[in-house]
Amino acid sequence: MSFARILLVSMLLLSFALPLAGCKEEGPAEKAGKKIDEAVDSAKEQAKKLFE
Repeated sequence: MSFARILLVSMLLLSFALPLAGCKEEGPAEKAGKKIDEAVDSAKEQAKKLFE
């Protein structure tokens, strides 16, 4: 395998492993981010209903 491929695979594996090593409690930024995600999802659903 080439160095670039090994590096890419390593980065992908780390990107999946790092969230598992994070803290258990949600901080205020994470809570706000989840609320924003929910609002965006809700807006997408409403937009789909408008264009159906």
